Amino acid sequence: MLRRGIPLLPRLAAARGLTAADAGSAAASVACAATCPGAEAPRPQDVQQPPARAQQHHQLRLHSAALPQPAYASDDEGQPGERGASVPAEVQQQRLRDYQRRLEEMQLGDASSRPPSASQQQPRQQPPHHRVAAWPTPDEVAERLRSGQGASCSSAALPQPSPVEQDGAGSSSSTLDWREVVERVRASQQQIDGEQMLTDTFGRRHSYLRISLTERCNLRCLYCMPEEGVDLTPGADLLSTDEVLRLARLFAAAGVDKIRLTGGEPTLRADLVDITAGLHALPGVGAVGLTSNGLTLGRKLPALKEAGLSLLNISLDTLQPERFVAMTRRQGHDRVLATIRQAVQLGFNPVKVNVVVMRGVNDDEVPAFVELTRSAPINVRFIEYMPFDGNVWSDSKMVPYRELLQAVQARYGALERCADPRGEVAKNFKVPGFAGSVSFITSMTKAFCSDCNRLRVMADGNLKVCLFGANEVSLRDAMREGASDADLRAIVSAAVDRKRAAHAGMFELAAAPNRAMVKIGG
Repeated sequence: MLRRGIPLLPRLAAARGLTAADAGSAAASVACAATCPGAEAPRPQDVQQPPARAQQHHQLRLHSAALPQPAYASDDEGQPGERGASVPAEVQQQRLRDYQRRLEEMQLGDASSRPPSASQQQPRQQPPHHRVAAWPTPDEVAERLRSGQGASCSSAALPQPSPVEQDGAGSSSSTLDWREVVERVRASQQQIDGEQMLTDTFGRRHSYLRISLTERCNLRCLYCMPEEGVDLTPGADLLSTDEVLRLARLFAAAGVDKIRLTGGEPTLRADLVDITAGLHALPGVGAVGLTSNGLTLGRKLPALKEAGLSLLNISLDTLQPERFVAMTRRQGHDRVLATIRQAVQLGFNPVKVNVVVMRGVNDDEVPAFVELTRSAPINVRFIEYMPFDGNVWSDSKMVPYRELLQAVQARYGALERCADPRGEVAKNFKVPGFAGSVSFITSMTKAFCSDCNRLRVMADGNLKVCLFGANEVSLRDAMREGASDADLRAIVSAAVDRKRAAHAGMFELAAAPNRAMVKIGG
């Protein structure tokens, strides 16, 4: 795959010793309350096939994926290889040439944005908190979240990409004109089927749809929402219940089999249970998921379970109540823990707990989070800190996957490697003998773009084909101006065809414009 053989940023600092902190009463209360048995390169996206290749795209889709695919449940580096049925020799040769071209393009982009090497710059003195064994105070946490060091999304000094570079295809706009797409397809009388709608020019088939229901949130996490807030889309411009279900029906008929509801905070939508039931009833949809901060989820969780909710992620970045207030600017830590216990009792297996790890803020709690998996079917997912508009991201705050893994192994010894299903974004492990599991989402240091199967519909109806890409198209406007399902399939297909081979490195992403995370959908 593209991420194999691509030289990543210089390996970050070796894992530092973390305090062997106890799980604390919060962790113990979650684990002990379990009643269910344990059982679950260049500018962003700039590597794009030239127009001539894109025109030939649909003739090549019946062959196996154009991007080399990952070896599942393995971190071994290797050369690109073919999977599945045999492929004609000329196709293999063409793919190899494409692979080498994309690799060279990404290497050039990576080199142009990489910070100076150790031989070119003065050693940066390690911040004091790297050497302090004690956990930071809530005031220190808040200050570290607000401060930036290294590359930063909110730094005005960072070079901003030109419009041409943003789009990566010589256009000054990153927004697809859906009217032109519809006009062109109608004129040619071309029929877009589901396979064509969901498969990009690199052979990746997108079977997972994430739908954001709202931009509003009842927390104010600084890595997700800018401290000054965001301009919310007026309610009339958000997707209605019927529009959400119409789009979901369209994607399901094309081959999407997994849909996740996100936000903002999706529990703030009064029609959440009705939407969940509608999604569960769609033919072909095998799983309906929800990502929530857990603050008010407990009131609706039994009804959601009854409506067909089968997958649940709860975001929680600290097990300390005072630190929770500093990180989210709100109370309610006890309610989130109670919701995790309730989810286990209702039979969600696993209950996934998302933890965004930030150096000097909550990285000392990694062992305590792992402890949650001891006797409960909980999957703790450590997420590398990612740059979005207004979240004061910096490379010094980002704790790389290898360092997180070493911190867990230092406390618990060698971990068991679990099999990763196709399209999985996490590297999954278990502590031997524990009921739950531990995962690492490595978007920054070990990207998984070659196996990406995700599309996003945001609360305002824009389709976003990559979390870090600027390319969007308004499905809401198309529907409200009378687009048929055939028109919508053509629009989605055109947007998916604009998806690049991979997103850029973290320093390029930090310099590129994107939405705030709360407006994209987690």
